[in-house]
Amino acid sequence: MNLANKLTIARIFLVPVFMIFLLTRLQYGEYIAAGIFVLAASTDGLDGYIARSRKQITKLGKLLDPLADKLLVTAALISLVELGKIPAWIVILIIGREFAVTGLRTIAAGEGVVIAASKLGKLKTVSQIIAIVAIMIHDYPFNLINVPVGQIALYVAVIFTVWSGIDYFLNAKKVLRITAK
Repeated sequence: MNLANKLTIARIFLVPVFMIFLLTRLQYGEYIAAGIFVLAASTDGLDGYIARSRKQITKLGKLLDPLADKLLVTAALISLVELGKIPAWIVILIIGREFAVTGLRTIAAGEGVVIAASKLGKLKTVSQIIAIVAIMIHDYPFNLINVPVGQIALYVAVIFTVWSGIDYFLNAKKVLRITAK
């Protein structure tokens, strides 16, 4: 169990802690939840950097890292729907894209092809994190000047989500043709 894998596992364990603060309506709970979410999300880049720099990439890490990312973002999005802060169709679209790209990667892996995360995929993740945090903290400080940053960021995240999903499938045409035979 190396440091990178420990960080990934910590991210998974932070998901229920984050949800408790977000959903129990404690005073300042959404702000605490936002802090936990940012902490957990920041471990994503850190665990990958540590694993690569120390040449400690493991099968466990390859399995848990994307799972931890999806658990964190999915838990946040579903919780925000429950709180009435974002529409369900957006969450369905985002989660649907994640299932589709994961399925594509699984098919490609069966053919011995690895589909690495693209720059658009990374932009998608960053835009989702920004949108989630902005919505959780009620657009502070931008709400002071009546600018709905969270909603704007959410629609930017939807654009990157759809765009990166399409991009993955367009770039995987060769893999898809192999498996269609």
